[in-house]
Amino acid sequence: MNMSDKKKFDSAADLLRTVGGKLRPRHTTAVIVAAGSSARMGGDTPKQFLPLCGMPVVAMTIRAYEEADCIDDIILVVRPGDDETYREYSEKFGFHKIRAIVHGGKTRQESVMNGIGAAAEGTAFFAIADGARPLTTPDMIRSVCLDAYKYGAASAASRAVDSVKTADEKGFVIGSVERGSAWNAATPQVFGANIYRAAAYTTREANFEATDDNSLVERIGRRIKLVDCGRENIKITTEYDIPIAEAIITHRREKEKSEVHG
Repeated sequence: MNMSDKKKFDSAADLLRTVGGKLRPRHTTAVIVAAGSSARMGGDTPKQFLPLCGMPVVAMTIRAYEEADCIDDIILVVRPGDDETYREYSEKFGFHKIRAIVHGGKTRQESVMNGIGAAAEGTAFFAIADGARPLTTPDMIRSVCLDAYKYGAASAASRAVDSVKTADEKGFVIGSVERGSAWNAATPQVFGANIYRAAAYTTREANFEATDDNSLVERIGRRIKLVDCGRENIKITTEYDIPIAEAIITHRREKEKSEVHG
């Protein structure tokens, strides 16, 4: 190997790190969005701060990204006035990956872009996440990241188990979605940094408001690999989701105990 080849090799090696025995781009930033108003939840406490098995919902979400070996740092996108609460969580729960806390915008897209604006120079991938999705696990994050490194874009999802219909504005059925091809999108949604920035710029120029970040990337013609993370990765949206999440956590803990004791 001549010196020129060695420099190329060293440069490439510097950009890669091993995750689960596979090579990955060096720097992946999680952008966790927790700037919503929780209007559908009701009550005085925002859903991200509700207690869940002894831990605030959003802290449980952050912990998964803190523990995921494919995530290098974390940017939190929060409501104005909540900064100190997140600093307290960081100290209390030992979060060391939090790079920045920024405020959300008027829309989810604006909030995500505010987060991306605080990312380190040279960030290769963004893992965009809902702050109110506390049942996400490090293994789920790793699986989505590895497919994103391979395909450029990947999203957590689960296969639809119910029949899915489309309807007109009055609620009358106009069609059915083939269940075998229907999925429910979740987070993390992981994209190459250049892909996401191009998608965000293009859709902003077209004044397009997306329901999730996948929709932005779809719009510029990029394929997104769906990763089946199961049906446990729910989002806390209404008051009824808390007891469901508690039941799932209890089940997970009991399963872990039984596996330990064989």
